[in-house]
Amino acid sequence: MSTTYSISDLAKEFDLTTRAIRFYEDLGLLQPERTGPGGRNRVYSGRDRTRLKLTLRAKRLGLSLTEAKDIIEMYDSPRDTGAQLQKFLDVLAAHRKQVEEQMADLQANLDEIRVHQREAKALLAKSEARVATDKPAPKTVAKAAPKVAGKKAA
Repeated sequence: MSTTYSISDLAKEFDLTTRAIRFYEDLGLLQPERTGPGGRNRVYSGRDRTRLKLTLRAKRLGLSLTEAKDIIEMYDSPRDTGAQLQKFLDVLAAHRKQVEEQMADLQANLDEIRVHQREAKALLAKSEARVATDKPAPKTVAKAAPKVAGKKAA
């Protein structure tokens, strides 16, 4: 008899919520058997476990769930392995190009941030130097003329 898994078994093993697993099922990535009254209990096969593992690997690579499903389903069909591998390579090449473009954009952003940081530091240094050399003139206190108590004329 082959090994089967409950939804909570898979959730625990892959550190997912049962809701996430049901979502993957709704997308057709997993196809558990239904048992119990009204088919309420899901029973996942070793094939479902492998498909879940491949789905999560595809997500880590940054592939969409649709791309993951297309690739996974290629391996379920009895087609030529060469065509399946070529499709996988094509998807990976397109995704790699997208990631490399994102990296180039991020690198440009980092370079711009560095320029602004250098400019701000230079302005701050100038400002601090000016404050240090622009000491205020010493305060001169005007001496008040002494008041002479005058006599009133009579």
